Order: sequence, then structure tokens, then C-alpha cells
Amino acid sequence: MSYYAHPTAEVSEKAKIGKGTKIWHQAQIREGAIIGENCNLGKGVYVDFDVKIGNNVKIQNYVSVYHGVEIEDDVFVGPAAVFTNDKHPRAWLWDETRLCHTKIRKGASIGANATIVCGVEIGEYAMVAAGAVVTKNVPPHALVMGVPAKVVGFVCECGEKLDENFKCPACGKEYPELKKYAKEVKR
Repeated sequence: MSYYAHPTAEVSEKAKIGKGTKIWHQAQIREGAIIGENCNLGKGVYVDFDVKIGNNVKIQNYVSVYHGVEIEDDVFVGPAAVFTNDKHPRAWLWDETRLCHTKIRKGASIGANATIVCGVEIGEYAMVAAGAVVTKNVPPHALVMGVPAKVVGFVCECGEKLDENFKCPACGKEYPELKKYAKEVKR
């Protein structure tokens, strides 16, 4: 086995797990799930059937990644963050036609206890604040917070908030291409 699974973790034989990945206490990985290399899935993480997770992804304790969610490389998901997959849930009514897809793009970060309502895309290197409720698409590098989540600024790949000229005060990288999203910022 090229990955580590804690003895209390349940990993389906029909899941594909990449080299160097670590799956911790009481996690469950369902059939058809594909998890990339060098990922870290914390205690109590649930990965539903056919979910795709990229390389170098860190999913903290008690996150459920339901069918219909796709997570690209280098994503961070904070503890107890929530993903949904049905916009109109009823306990007695479910079939694949109700499935609503969600995509988390490369390098994005999702804070603790954030809720990601299905049908959205979180852009590359975007940052969702702890406790935010995301109900619509998040642009690349956007910093969103609140209920419902609103764009309050933009962040660098290194995670620092960009200044008003879309330049990182920490590493100096500039993002002039993000100016087209400036009108979305709520002050």
C-alpha cells in the first residue's frame, strides 16, 4: 500500500488513493472515490462515492465531501466545513437528476465551518472565511466572508490580502488581471 490509512478508517477497495496520502481516524472513503497523492484527510472525514480529489489536498476533521463535489490540487478545507449536493433536499425524494455539482479550483482555501451550497465554483486561490455561507460562484483569488458570502477583497497565492493595486505586500506578486472583478467587492 502506497498510502497510510489509520486502522479505524474505512477505505473501499474500489477507491483509488494516491501515493503518500494519509487517511486518519474514523474516516470513510467510498467506492469510486479518487484521491490524489500527498493528501491529508483528518479524523471523521467522509468522501462519498465517485468524488474526485486532487493532489496535495488537506481536508481537516469532520468534513463530508459528497457525491458531485470535485476538489482540484492544493486545496485546503478547514474543520467542519460543509458541502451540499441537492438544492431542494427532501429525505424521501432522491435520484441522480437532483445532483448539483460543485467545483473547488486549484489552491483555494475554505475556512472552518464554512458552508458551500451546491452548484457553485470556487475560483483558483480564492479564500472562503470561517463560517461563511457560499451561495454563488467565487472569482479567482477572491476573499469572501459573511452570510451570504460577499467578496471583500483579493488574496495572493501566498495567502496574503492584496492591496488596492492588486499587489501582494508580502511577496510583491501582482495580479492586474483581477481588476475585472473589482466591482464585486463589498465594502
